[in-house]
Amino acid sequence: MATHKYACVEDFEEEGLGVVSGWFKLYYQTGCDEESTLRDSRLAFKRYRLRPRILRDVSKRDLSTTILGTRVTMPIAISPTAFHRAADLEGEKATARAARDCGTLMVQSMISNTTMADVAAAVPGTPLWMNIYMMKNREITAYFAREAERCGYQGLVLTLDSARLGNHIKTANNRLNRYDDMTIKLANFDIPEIQETQEHKKLQPTMLGFFPPRISASVTTKEIRWLKSITKLPIICKGVLTGETARELAEADVDGIIVSAHGGRQLDYVPAPLDALPEVVEAVSGFPVEVYMDGGVRTGTDVFKALARGARAVFIGRPIIWGLACEGEDGVKQVLEILREEFSLAMALSGCAKLSDIQPSMVVHESYYHSAKL
Repeated sequence: MATHKYACVEDFEEEGLGVVSGWFKLYYQTGCDEESTLRDSRLAFKRYRLRPRILRDVSKRDLSTTILGTRVTMPIAISPTAFHRAADLEGEKATARAARDCGTLMVQSMISNTTMADVAAAVPGTPLWMNIYMMKNREITAYFAREAERCGYQGLVLTLDSARLGNHIKTANNRLNRYDDMTIKLANFDIPEIQETQEHKKLQPTMLGFFPPRISASVTTKEIRWLKSITKLPIICKGVLTGETARELAEADVDGIIVSAHGGRQLDYVPAPLDALPEVVEAVSGFPVEVYMDGGVRTGTDVFKALARGARAVFIGRPIIWGLACEGEDGVKQVLEILREEFSLAMALSGCAKLSDIQPSMVVHESYYHSAKL
């Protein structure tokens, strides 16, 4: 809900940038290389126009949907983002409580400051997914899958676009601000089963020391099938931008795909997720795979455009961090409620009383109106 202080999501970013400091501010704010994809993921929404229907009864609107069978009150959920305690000391627990209160789903990052067990205990019954990476040591990945199951998480989001970390020019020459060791601790990597004892104890506290060198650069559908063999949880693959990859994943029996450019943090000059979305949706047509999108969503009309172009739901990343930085748990709730209210308004003014009323023909590229019509 908009307040006198925050009228829109972007108001949180403006203030949040002044709250988060040092390396973390750059980490949240920036992308890789020339940041073309980072910028274009937002600009892409401005290239599309709405074609509203009128003469429709929109006095009551139902924004609810399901995400892999889980009922949520709106098609807006929370993407995995790292280091929530750099924005607020309650960290991922505060974010999860906001998701619970707004009736939606949260994906917890593998690079978290809070354990899965602690997050799950903070919000019993709230739908949670766990983000994982395929690690060189499969036992680490297996540990995460087993722990997610044990803690009652309902899905595993496997990030696929990170065989290497992107070229982060703006953070490369800035020292990590260690103002609070607990802020940068990777809580979920306290893994007693992994036999790296001395090295693990030495490197575990920081993402920069422990995490990147251990990500596998050889992930294929073979590894995805292995992951499916060791867990009962549905597998959702994140970082997909082409129909070819989407089809391979569908044939490997994944349950969901998140069309995502990793917030513009991995490979620059890839397409904006909104532009890539229809290609992915078409590629998996006929398969039992749900398609979602993240990247650049800042308004209710953005949500509307994404759904019209084929997404079942959108996931929000950076705005959640800015809300957390500004007002903690309540800030995250405000971000989600602003997006809910704006999306509901967009539906009303477009003649849609329920999500199934949102049709592809209602969103067109701006060139539609530049071409001569007979």
